[in-house]
Amino acid sequence: MNKGLITNGLAAAVTAAGVASSQPLVTSVGLFALSGAVTNELAIHMLFEKVPGLYGSGVIPAKFEAFKRAIHDLMMEQFFTDENIDRFLSGGAGNRALDLSGVIEKVDLTPAFDALVATVAQSSFGGMLSMFGGVEALAPMKAPFEEKMKASITDIAASDEFHDLLRAELERPEMLNDFKGQIGQIVQARLDELTPELVKQLVQNMIREHLGWLVVWGGVFGGLIGLVAGLVQG
Repeated sequence: MNKGLITNGLAAAVTAAGVASSQPLVTSVGLFALSGAVTNELAIHMLFEKVPGLYGSGVIPAKFEAFKRAIHDLMMEQFFTDENIDRFLSGGAGNRALDLSGVIEKVDLTPAFDALVATVAQSSFGGMLSMFGGVEALAPMKAPFEEKMKASITDIAASDEFHDLLRAELERPEMLNDFKGQIGQIVQARLDELTPELVKQLVQNMIREHLGWLVVWGGVFGGLIGLVAGLVQG
């Protein structure tokens, strides 16, 4: 429902009715209501679109870079503070430890297995291994090796000792600053993907519904002022 269109339509209808019936009071109410609604409609339009000759119009696209900087500063100063990062690293969110199992599961352990095979081949067992088909004979061990290694690494990563060491390392001032710097780069990279048109649409979609009431109340108060003006003149 377009509140502005309905309000302007009603105001225009009241104005037309006043003119047609030669009722100055009704005409005054309609004209003032129409002027209030149209003025606020134009003001809302000027927020998002550049209107030639009207200084200050298109302010949201024009302030695109300032808008991005404001979001970046908000994220870094309110969300990714030293205290919040430290609380996260310390398991402050429900005292949950850092869960690295998902990361470990995705790790490719092929280089580790290849290194193991190379070590065996270069050891004193290399000659014996050649009697059984060479390093290719170890290929069936790859899947069980990776499975066992991931299970062992997961157990180590879940231990209290590991988390204590990890937190102690990450909470060092230089590491914390580097961590914040990387977060800042990630946030900035995402913001750099925004375009003026996208920002305009984003803000417009968020607030146009609520700004529509400005048109409605502009028409209402304009009509009341017109009523008072008509009564005074009468």
